[in-house]
Amino acid sequence: MPLPESMSRVVVVGTKSRIEEAIEAFYSTRALHPVDHVSGADGMSVGTPLPANSKASERLLKVRAMKKELGVTETTETAKVAVDEIKNKIASGSVESTETEVLKVLDVKNDLKQRIAELNIRKKNLEFLMAVPVDLELYSGYRSLAVIAGTVKEDPSEALKSLADSESFVSFRKKEGGTAAVFVRTENKDKAASILSEYGFSEIQVPEGKGPVSEALVQTEKEVADLCDKLESVEKEVEALQTKHRTFLRASEEELSIEIEKGEVPLRIAVGEYSYIMDAWVPMNMVQSVTAELESRLGNDVHVEFEETRGRNMHEEEKAEERFKKVPTKSKNGIIAKEFEYATSLVATPKYQEIDPSILVMFFLPLFFGFMIGDCGYAIPFIILGAYGLKVTHHKDWRAIATVLFFGGIWAFVFGFFFFGEALGMHFIGHWEPPLDMTWEGLLGIHLPEWFTGIMVDGHGISKLGSHVSMLLKLSVYIGIVHLLLGYVCGYLNVKRQHGSRHAFMEKGGWIVMFSGMVVLCYALTQVLFDSVPLEGTVMYLLVIGIVMVATGVAVASRTDGIMAILELPGMVGNILSYTRLVAIGMSKAGMAMAFNYIVFGMIMGMSESVVWPSIPILVIGLLLFAFLHLAVWTLGILSAGLHALRLQFVELMTKFFEGGGTEYKPLKVKRIKTILTQTKIDKEV
Repeated sequence: MPLPESMSRVVVVGTKSRIEEAIEAFYSTRALHPVDHVSGADGMSVGTPLPANSKASERLLKVRAMKKELGVTETTETAKVAVDEIKNKIASGSVESTETEVLKVLDVKNDLKQRIAELNIRKKNLEFLMAVPVDLELYSGYRSLAVIAGTVKEDPSEALKSLADSESFVSFRKKEGGTAAVFVRTENKDKAASILSEYGFSEIQVPEGKGPVSEALVQTEKEVADLCDKLESVEKEVEALQTKHRTFLRASEEELSIEIEKGEVPLRIAVGEYSYIMDAWVPMNMVQSVTAELESRLGNDVHVEFEETRGRNMHEEEKAEERFKKVPTKSKNGIIAKEFEYATSLVATPKYQEIDPSILVMFFLPLFFGFMIGDCGYAIPFIILGAYGLKVTHHKDWRAIATVLFFGGIWAFVFGFFFFGEALGMHFIGHWEPPLDMTWEGLLGIHLPEWFTGIMVDGHGISKLGSHVSMLLKLSVYIGIVHLLLGYVCGYLNVKRQHGSRHAFMEKGGWIVMFSGMVVLCYALTQVLFDSVPLEGTVMYLLVIGIVMVATGVAVASRTDGIMAILELPGMVGNILSYTRLVAIGMSKAGMAMAFNYIVFGMIMGMSESVVWPSIPILVIGLLLFAFLHLAVWTLGILSAGLHALRLQFVELMTKFFEGGGTEYKPLKVKRIKTILTQTKIDKEV
């Protein structure tokens, strides 16, 4: 089983006057994982950011603000820009000049939006006042009169009659509500407001103006229309600016982010008056190449000293200085297993001293998924969709899903063709006998060649719903035993590597013996209880061996785990039986497919005892329903088989040996997406 790559610790010492060149050299190696310096260690303190960082941070904020305002996102398609070209543009003040150009248009846009919003409020208020026969200038200019205008939910006309020396105008419709305008002496304003509040009154601001409300409303609508036309024109200018500057903005954001990241390296290392010191972890096989790279770039102004290559024994970690205890984990997997590292990371990052579960997940996750699907008809779309996803996507979430679909689809096809011999819930070979025995041979009226039957298990495939159910359940249990035992063995190897053989036997060996004994014991008991085998001979020997092994395992495991060694015995049986879900999911899918096939071919098309094709309209309806129903089964298959296959890795397998809690290996390196190192020409945008 693969362990993370062996890591070595080096110390890099150089002159402070060339620290900027040194940082560039660190990044060029793409291998140095710095150990953050602690102030006071070695009598030195951490450094300060490079002088250019302040200006770069200011520019980065401006670029991101412009991106947001112009609607430039991470999915916006842009051309790649040469690094030298984007650096020259930034240095020449293109960020500032672009900001001036963009803000000039955005200020106009924002002013127009604000003015339109104000006019829309005025328009809404005028629409309310249209129901009141009062000119606008009559709502203001009084010394002894107060005017209250607004909307009401109920008719206040009768209540307002109690106000002395007042004049009320109310327009009310029962379903829509209404508008009320009250002219009352100033001293009675509060009383009028109190009366109106009981009728759901909401005051509105009466717009300034003269003449009828209808004329003011028409004028306001005209102003809004004119401003909307201007806004539309400005929006086009903004779109033009987005097209003009989007490549520059995305490229400059990336370059400035890289510049700031590099400028903050001194915050992670020790910097004195004349020199700097950086402790770093490097993959063991890259120590010489990293040393050569740094010396070739910095000459005599740098010295790289090898300190140690950390082993897997925990004793080495315990005696190390606090900041050097944890070694970063750099996974060592092949091109396929690497795609399954994301599934492992959902639980935790592996420790430097433990087996990386990704290789086991790579094998068992698609295998279990394919076994639960076990159908050629569903497998082919999985393979196509997975292959397409792996080709077009770079997002780790989608790549993880595409990986499972692709390799799981391959296993589903293998199981579906050679083991189960079925597609879309129907076996390839056999007679047409609805509802249980509907086959492609019977449906299509063909006879497959003899060699075709020879490559399938049992000549025609294993039935998920017939006489083979018992065999499938036993097979799932055997798969579970192998899977769990492999987890226990990995746990033993981890502890052996970390603490030695004796400790491994005491901590994990007892569990292996206990688990093996429980398997033997349960096998003997099932022979007696379910297969009616007499308790004698081989069965008796197996029963005794199982009991002895369980007792021995409990005795050993209890030395480290105490009472949990006994309490976990029923859990072991539960863990094994948990694998029967491999068959249960397959049976449920097969049952749904069989029912849907009978609905389509047996009930709608009328193909009962013999295959007689219906009329064209019925055939079309039936085939459309057939496609829809099997699409539902296919979708449910992704959810059920995917989740349960993943659960068996996380809950059953990995808990037996995987602890996690490691530190991910993150070397100093630049990841460029929108900028490239080769010099190219692009259309002038700034």
